[in-house]
Amino acid sequence: MKRIMILGASILQLPAIKEARKMGLEVIAVDMDKEAIGFNYSDINLVISTTDTDRVLEAAKEYKIDGIIAVATDRPVKTVAKVCEQMNLSGIGIETANITTNKYLMRQAFKENNVESPEFFKASNFEEFKDIAKHFISNGKKCIIKPVDNSGSRGVQLIESLDYDKLKTDYEYCVKNSYSKDIVVEEFMEGKEVSVETLSFNGKCNVIQITDKRTTGSPNFVELGHNEPSLLPKDTIDKIKDLAIRANKAVGIKEGPSHTEIMVTEEGPKVVEIGARLGGDNISSYLVPLSTGVDLVKASIEIAIGNSPKIENTLNKASAITYIESKKGIIKDIKGVDEARKIDGVKKIDILKDIGDSTSNIHSSNDRLGFIISQADTVKKALEICEIAKDKILIDIVDGGK
Repeated sequence: MKRIMILGASILQLPAIKEARKMGLEVIAVDMDKEAIGFNYSDINLVISTTDTDRVLEAAKEYKIDGIIAVATDRPVKTVAKVCEQMNLSGIGIETANITTNKYLMRQAFKENNVESPEFFKASNFEEFKDIAKHFISNGKKCIIKPVDNSGSRGVQLIESLDYDKLKTDYEYCVKNSYSKDIVVEEFMEGKEVSVETLSFNGKCNVIQITDKRTTGSPNFVELGHNEPSLLPKDTIDKIKDLAIRANKAVGIKEGPSHTEIMVTEEGPKVVEIGARLGGDNISSYLVPLSTGVDLVKASIEIAIGNSPKIENTLNKASAITYIESKKGIIKDIKGVDEARKIDGVKKIDILKDIGDSTSNIHSSNDRLGFIISQADTVKKALEICEIAKDKILIDIVDGGK
């Protein structure tokens, strides 16, 4: 029996753990949380940080694994790469892992390979940041600041003016969310944002699906929903596909999945960023299979253990996800979830908080209260189903949260 190591055992990795078991593989789940839900489904549980590269590599060698993957998070990508290189497994290399987990290095790779992306700079202190912000604002442009090495909209801020106090506050918030304390300052791109799911193997990058994205907008741009397929015109879709393939090549992804975020601006599509992993926010695990019939999770596991997956589209449906927003307080009551689950077309509802939990206003994806996933014949109908279900769910939040 072949062994697959899955880095992370939270609800985001649960579909991969279950799928690998269904495929007849022995699953080694790695998570620093000994109570991680995925540990209830895996064969071997290792309470190790997914970023503790040395300990994960030691365990991978001890158990003689046949493959390793990361799902829906960038943090373990470097660990995956080191294990793949050291054990000659299918996957990305360390250089690609470094590039795809550092937004500045990623931007440099795009620039060097003529991949369309925004103007950018790195700032290592407040004075550098202030000068860069002045460069953008004085030229009539807004800019975005991001930690070079974090995800999930953590630390992201929109800069619209040179107000010193706000610059200082925004910079400190961004740095607080950066492991290296470096930030990247980018030209603010306006337009329609999409994500592209791809699978690379046998020397080819295959575009599987394109997803429209909805966010909170300024200042944090937290994702509130997605739909598939994209509703953009065909000629724009063709440009997006071409850009995603060139972005994968620029960062060196040759084996495995990728999740590429692209902004369709007035000047054409430009890359926001790329992750050398399966997409999060339930895109890879639910939306893509519901709209195309392609099981991205299974295909990625196949690639990880050295097989060539079948990726034929067997469905021509629409799927959507809507996240439940939050506000500052404490959850007093949750009602209507069971009723919402009975609505035709609703495929999954998860509430991520419990009665008595503290909640906050939405600053990152961790602040969302839950989500609804639907499937229908059209995107319009899939989105309507999500909203009907959302209206039936009452989460009563009272003052007193963090």
